[in-house]
Amino acid sequence: MHLVINQMITKSMNPAAIEALVDKVLAANPKQLQQYRDKGKTSLFSATLVMKESKGKANPLVLNKILAIN
Repeated sequence: MHLVINQMITKSMNPAAIEALVDKVLAANPKQLQQYRDKGKTSLFSATLVMKESKGKANPLVLNKILAIN
């Protein structure tokens, strides 16, 4: 459990870089972008695409906050 927490804490991307990736992913996926605009949040699909784009370097806690995934 400690290893997982440490890995999440040590992700290297800053929030601005994560936001840029979110913008890129949402722009490339119009359906997800419309869902984001309509509901103010998006699905785990978008989070998965951002993590893929960042090669796993995006901090999941920051990413979820940006995407407002509940």
